[in-house]
Amino acid sequence: MIQLRHQQRSVWEGLFAEEVAELWEPWMRVVDELLEDEELVDAVYDAQGKRHPQSRFRGRQQTPAEVALRMLILKHVRNWSYETLEREVRANVVYRSFCRIGMEKVPDAKTLVRLGQAIGAETVRELHDRIVALARQRHIIQGRKMRVDTTVVESNIHYPTDSGLLNDGARVLTRTMKKIEQKAGGLKRKVRDRMRSVTKRVIAIGQALRHKGTEGELKRKQEYRQLLRLTRQILNDSRRVLQEADALPTHRRRRVRGLGERLEAMADQVRAVVRQTKARVFAGLTQFPDKLVSLFEPHTEIIRKGKAGKPNEFGKLVELQEAENQIITHFEVYEERPSDRYLLLAAVEAHRRKLGRVPGWVAADAGFYSRANEEAAQTLGVKYVSIPNRSTRSEDRRRWEKQRWFKQGQKWRTGCEGRISVVKRRHGLTRSRYHGLHGMRRWEHRPVSGTTACVSSTDGRPSSPEGKRAGNSLNQIRENRLCLCMSFSGSAILHRKVARGRALSYRRSVSSSFGKSHRKDLTRC
Repeated sequence: MIQLRHQQRSVWEGLFAEEVAELWEPWMRVVDELLEDEELVDAVYDAQGKRHPQSRFRGRQQTPAEVALRMLILKHVRNWSYETLEREVRANVVYRSFCRIGMEKVPDAKTLVRLGQAIGAETVRELHDRIVALARQRHIIQGRKMRVDTTVVESNIHYPTDSGLLNDGARVLTRTMKKIEQKAGGLKRKVRDRMRSVTKRVIAIGQALRHKGTEGELKRKQEYRQLLRLTRQILNDSRRVLQEADALPTHRRRRVRGLGERLEAMADQVRAVVRQTKARVFAGLTQFPDKLVSLFEPHTEIIRKGKAGKPNEFGKLVELQEAENQIITHFEVYEERPSDRYLLLAAVEAHRRKLGRVPGWVAADAGFYSRANEEAAQTLGVKYVSIPNRSTRSEDRRRWEKQRWFKQGQKWRTGCEGRISVVKRRHGLTRSRYHGLHGMRRWEHRPVSGTTACVSSTDGRPSSPEGKRAGNSLNQIRENRLCLCMSFSGSAILHRKVARGRALSYRRSVSSSFGKSHRKDLTRC
């Protein structure tokens, strides 16, 4: 059975919560106010009700939707694992109060994993749209500006090499065949373990790579021939084991049905690795169609973004687009990498769909440029299109890109790089820890996109001109301080410029009171 929230707390819990509330961090107060929205909790409640046909009415009481949402948000704000999340919430009364748990039992790590799977990509998309709508209602974003950029989120794999892939395939096939032999109660022929020989060949290939010239090349090919021979023998063993498993009696065959399907799927992938290894090592063909770079994450693509430190990245392309106040309004994970130039018009349409208007100012990097894109965006109603053309030789185009508004648009565009850096560095977008393409989409939705919100203070402002200027600066500081990019399966990204805002306001007050000399001393400090 599912429930929205815990029952009404006792008087003692209420008094204790008032004392604990003073210890809350500033971002907790902002998120707590935001999560009072009933539609957000209802979206999680509906997702929990779809786990099983009778989840709403039968079974044990599930974790309340409100608690699940807040705990998963806390997990991704802190970039914790599920085990760390369970331990910290159990031991910390502030986290208990924020998650609305009180004196109730804290869900264990396995329960939180299942909740994260139940609240999938579709629910996260609904949450994101709702938070964008709340930001519009509070006039945090108007949709006048849009900037867009792409990045790569890596799969959770080791650096792919042919010898490494063959080693992985041999290990998994041998392990699965031994499990089938054990569950089936024995086979006609015992499964032979060739992993010792495979490991020796992989080490020998690594040593042969140190030798340059013809001698090293011949040595490397010789070791690859031995490794491919061993891999074929393991594949033949897997075919024999599958045939014996199919001939087993019904009650014994039922035990190994799932393992047999996994063994067959892995054997097909290993055969593909054998083909691409032969093509690269012996025929020199590097551009092999449908190349596999991982046996465990077969959806992974090889993406080159022109980075000197990391020329090849292995994962999926993710698009992020933002509006004013650094609010992520839309995101997308692409199954196959498209060219950036094909994404601009779709981004403008998504902006219009979510914010109800076409942006007047669009900024992007040179990868999004094409003459057709620029003209089509202007046809849609975009007044200023700030996208440079790096390959132009036209003097008119160069003068066009030197205009003041164009340069301002490019300066504003660079904020996308900072946003991507923060999301990767602080909230785990660099590498997806979930399995499969669907798992990668769930992972991306949490730190990047699930929900983006901005909550700003609208207190009364002073009426004097000096007070108005001070009030405007304070409200601007509050907006930057409370800018919250919340993501999900309950994740949240907090973007605050607290220190900078405090220093700026303090310097202005000191400068006006004590003069330039004191300001210089403050700057030195």
